[in-house]
Amino acid sequence: MRTDEPLPAVEEALVALATGLWHWDTATGLVTVDAEAARLLGLPAEQVSLTEAQARARLHPVDWNEITGVIQLAVAEGTLAEVRVRIMDEQGRIVRVVRSRSKPSFDRARKAYRLIGTLQEVTEPTPGTLAGRSAVTGDWRRSREAFLLDAGRALAEARSTQEVLRVTANLSMPGFSPDGLAVFGVEGDRLTIIGHHGQQQGDDSPFSDMALDTDYPAAEVVRTGRAVYLSSPEQYKARYPLTWPLAERFGRRSWAFLPLTVAGRTMGAWMAAFTYPVAFTPDERSVLATVARMLAQALTRAGVAESERALTDGLQRTMLPRLGPQRIPGMSVAARYVPTGGGLQVGGDWYDVIPLPSGRFALVIGDVQGHDVRAAGLMGQLRIALRAYASEGHRPDAVLSRASRFLHGISDEDPFDPRFATCVYVEVDPATGVLDIARAGHPDPAIRMADGTVLTRPTSGGLPLGIDPDADYPTTRLALESGETMLICTDGLIETGGHDLDSGWRRLRAILEDHKGDLEELADTLVQAVHGPSSHHTTGPLADRREDDIALLLLCREGEGCGCGDTVIVRAPVRRTMLTVAQAEPERVAVARQQLRELLHDWSSPDQIDSAVLLLSELLTNVLVHTDSDALLVAEITGGEGERRLRIEVTDAGDDLPHKRSPGELASSGRGLVLMELLAHVWGVDPRGEGKSIWFELYESVDGSGDGSWSP
Repeated sequence: MRTDEPLPAVEEALVALATGLWHWDTATGLVTVDAEAARLLGLPAEQVSLTEAQARARLHPVDWNEITGVIQLAVAEGTLAEVRVRIMDEQGRIVRVVRSRSKPSFDRARKAYRLIGTLQEVTEPTPGTLAGRSAVTGDWRRSREAFLLDAGRALAEARSTQEVLRVTANLSMPGFSPDGLAVFGVEGDRLTIIGHHGQQQGDDSPFSDMALDTDYPAAEVVRTGRAVYLSSPEQYKARYPLTWPLAERFGRRSWAFLPLTVAGRTMGAWMAAFTYPVAFTPDERSVLATVARMLAQALTRAGVAESERALTDGLQRTMLPRLGPQRIPGMSVAARYVPTGGGLQVGGDWYDVIPLPSGRFALVIGDVQGHDVRAAGLMGQLRIALRAYASEGHRPDAVLSRASRFLHGISDEDPFDPRFATCVYVEVDPATGVLDIARAGHPDPAIRMADGTVLTRPTSGGLPLGIDPDADYPTTRLALESGETMLICTDGLIETGGHDLDSGWRRLRAILEDHKGDLEELADTLVQAVHGPSSHHTTGPLADRREDDIALLLLCREGEGCGCGDTVIVRAPVRRTMLTVAQAEPERVAVARQQLRELLHDWSSPDQIDSAVLLLSELLTNVLVHTDSDALLVAEITGGEGERRLRIEVTDAGDDLPHKRSPGELASSGRGLVLMELLAHVWGVDPRGEGKSIWFELYESVDGSGDGSWSP
């Protein structure tokens, strides 16, 4: 060609050099090849577009995995991607070896790779020679490093022995991949099979109980701690003639047996077998040895984790009761325990359901201080003690007093690590729904009414168990109405996710009010909302996000609105709460005000809520100041939304009836009935056999004016 002649077209030059062009876009999943590239792939010599599956079918599967790894490395480093590829025919035979060079790019908008490259046939060296085991990829070291990083990450994420074996079986080593794998363990003086891949079921039987002094490569590796590489069947037969017949029937051509060593101790052996000759070059031995070290560490971690799970699962089954199919007439119970606060699956939290000699039953939930083995052990002992005291027929206050003395006694055995426990003990009468509650430093129970309204029920309580052996635990009596559900839980359910008691209860209240399913679904919803990915969207105000174990018990008195059994979820027409304010407990007036605000959480007029709270304070204060008796509060809401009636009744044992007075400007009392006249729609005083009852009613005002027009 003279210098003044134009250069030939690129396509003509490539054809003259027997070089084909190809284009691959992972977004469309199509691989387009020109006529020469199609010929090299074993297709008719014409331009064609193939799917990724069709293109992959023409390549050796190991080489396809190599291509994806090299492409990612080339994009990350901004270099060319070069790889040797074996072309296969329909019978799975290698017809030629081609070299591919391409310049890959990554489209972030489409999240796809785009490649344009060339294909050119090369001469493949004789298998088994050093030249034949040269790098399949254009850059052996980069490919090896990428493989080891991926393998290390995958093995580190495996959480069980089966996961480790599955990851190992799927490893595709750069340039050579075994088609048969086996992991051997040691039990006493015998060789065992932990797992294998590439063999049929039952093929491992001759190797599964082999003595360590057997003339077998894996046994020698375990005895000596040194790897054994066998590049040909002749080497295997010459070195291990006694066990060669066992390996011969698998048809393999090369074997590598490597020790699985952790902290200087050989715990087993790993076999990698190949259907073609492998020279086991220094680079290949380095890769195999590195994988063996990672495999040994992964198996050790998985074994420790499985042992811990077996131990803690056994503890959980032993220490936590199974509610099972037991039937409580007219009631349903659901419970959950979720370990989140430490390494143990079981910590200091527990729950229990105890049948009582009286025909009633008791619900118990508690939390022993700490998240360690000692906390779990104390929890088991305390649970047994509570069961014993309850089965003797003691009342709730006596049960907790005895349990506190018991825990104080066993805690004294270790003066450098004293422990205490919080607890709630609820004795339930299924016939009447009456709950007798004793509480030891534990969060108060919450009640979900039939219409979805949720109230925390303040109960009298004492010190946590184990602090004072002579502590008293007063009992509070509540009534669970038809369709209502009680929740008792440990503080982990409330405070998980950086919440304090106030923000945590607000989160739980929203869940309880919105739920429409049955009791088991409600238990699952409560746990899922505070534990797991969803909890990160409801973080609390505290920067310290220490997690705690979660235990909860739900008790439902079946009826309309509860979602249990075959009942239909409807809006119940009555919402009621009761509270006693004793002469010695004037601080419970504030509790009563808070209870009333929670009862009126969806009342349409804020002014009427303030009026109701003010009138309630006046009635309760009058009882405490002008009588010597306790005050019993009953607050009740009836009717449909927008047309509801609030009735508040305060009863005491005093005989003196209130009368209206005209207080002076500086008087400190005498305004109660005046406020009643101004703020209540109706009010009255009803004498009782012993004492009296003062009541008032407010009618809901939809427009918020406070002028609720309602006709009884």
